[in-house]
Amino acid sequence: MRFVWAIIAFVLATVMIGAGIAQRTILEAPTTETAKISTDGAEPYVLIDGAVLASHPGAQTVRIDGTGQVFAAYGRTQDVTAWLAPTPYVHVTLGKDGEPTSKTVPASAPVEGASPTASPAGSDLWLDEFQQDGSLATTLRLPEDMSVLVASDGSAAAPSAMSVSWPTGATTPWAGPLLAGGIAMAVVGLVLYILALRHVRRSRGPRRKGLPLTQTQPIDLAVEEAEKGVITAAPTRRRLTIGRRRSVVALSALVAGGIALTGCSPEAWPDLQPGTTPSPTPSVIVPEGQGAPAVTQTQAERILTRISEQVQAADKANDPKVAAARLTGPALVERETNYRLRTALPKAEALPAIPSGDMTAFLPQAQNDWPRMFLAVVEDADGVGTVLTATQENPWAEYKVAYISSLRADASMNLAAKYVGAVAVEPNSPFLLMPPKDLAAAYADVLDKGAKSEFAGMFDEKSDTFRPLVAENRATLLKNFNETGEKTGRVSFLAEPGPSEPLSLVTLDSGAIVAVTVTENETIVPTDEDAVIKLGDNVVVKALSGVSQSSTGFRTRYTDQLYFFVPAQGSNDKIQLLASRSNVLDAKVVEKE
Repeated sequence: MRFVWAIIAFVLATVMIGAGIAQRTILEAPTTETAKISTDGAEPYVLIDGAVLASHPGAQTVRIDGTGQVFAAYGRTQDVTAWLAPTPYVHVTLGKDGEPTSKTVPASAPVEGASPTASPAGSDLWLDEFQQDGSLATTLRLPEDMSVLVASDGSAAAPSAMSVSWPTGATTPWAGPLLAGGIAMAVVGLVLYILALRHVRRSRGPRRKGLPLTQTQPIDLAVEEAEKGVITAAPTRRRLTIGRRRSVVALSALVAGGIALTGCSPEAWPDLQPGTTPSPTPSVIVPEGQGAPAVTQTQAERILTRISEQVQAADKANDPKVAAARLTGPALVERETNYRLRTALPKAEALPAIPSGDMTAFLPQAQNDWPRMFLAVVEDADGVGTVLTATQENPWAEYKVAYISSLRADASMNLAAKYVGAVAVEPNSPFLLMPPKDLAAAYADVLDKGAKSEFAGMFDEKSDTFRPLVAENRATLLKNFNETGEKTGRVSFLAEPGPSEPLSLVTLDSGAIVAVTVTENETIVPTDEDAVIKLGDNVVVKALSGVSQSSTGFRTRYTDQLYFFVPAQGSNDKIQLLASRSNVLDAKVVEKE
């Protein structure tokens, strides 16, 4: 009967192991589902719509086969289609049968001069891009509102053979248990078989009867049994020992084979993890009609890296045209002046580099159209924060830094979530304590008149670190001039709003972060007809004006880039200065009246 149970165990083991192997081989379902895409290969761009990519759950693996350079990028569908407007392209969408279908979309925007879509590489619109020769494959996980752009070099026809694959989620959850159970059953059968063999051997051992004894010839049974034990016991133990070793070897081989078959892949085992209840996350209410964030933080960091590299090259070459590719407004103007100074004065210091790296604060504009902007704060190794605002004029333009300032050490900004963004504030908005268009003029008046200004009470003087510096510089200049020229000349100061438009984004407390410029004028003129204003060791004004003395005087201008927090209308808070930066703008001879 023991052999019967052993045979039954071996049969069950064979069936279970065979079923487990079958699940992982002939009975295993496909692990991916693939949709092939083909075009006529006539247009330079192919747009794989997000509806196609999201038509199946899971990550999307996009494969592109070409003959030369293959380019792929992805971004928001509305951004990519806006970028493609000047050129015809093939749009791959989802057909009624659920299969990809393609159609040619004609150009919808007029082009003057060179096409802005002549090269797709390096556009600030892409969330990421890939380039490879011959063929390209990448795995993405894009939502329905994002699409993939496929091209070669933007001029030649785009690759015509593509495919998108998704995981089917097919698993073999019982393959592992069946293989493991089969191995265990085989071990049980082996044990039963060994026990059965031992039982048979013991039941068939020698059964000799003793000779009849007489009283005159007694036999010592103890001695005889001892002799039998010496003769038979040792070989029996030796045979049993050898049998056990073979069993261990067979069992080890079986277990090793089973482990190789079962593997460690999780899809070969049922999911026995208990379901977890997700913890609630704070909900963010997006205002109705608000656009999507202009850029993601990763995208913005990559843009700032590009800006930093290009401006660094411009700084090295003192080339304002190169700088103009990535700077605009007051950020460009201060660079142009610095290049002039460094050309005339080789020892003059360069402006600080445009910072790049991880952002400590980031706020994109919620805007579907153009122009767009984003605000970012980047800290250097010493923990000094720099705040800047970058703008993009149209889908084909690169982002350019317009404002850049040094953040106050204890400044705080109540910014919206980066995945929600914030809307821009109109220059004449009545919903703030002061409209952005009036902010620069009001602060300029405070710089000139101090506490006597009608706007002084609206600004927080305690947190303002810039106003005392301006007052100190003016006092020093006036003192130095009066030591020699008080009787023959006059110094005057005038602050006025700069020419740049204010840029502002709403904060969570209905206030706004507003960036403006203020232009400071320092004018030195003679009060005596025979007097001449000499610059002495003022090499900066000499280099910018081109002369060392003048009978009409000099006017030096400085541009101040300032960031303010402006509270909402009706708030009890005051306007706070968050960041500031001041550099010389130009110096000229005063024209004779």
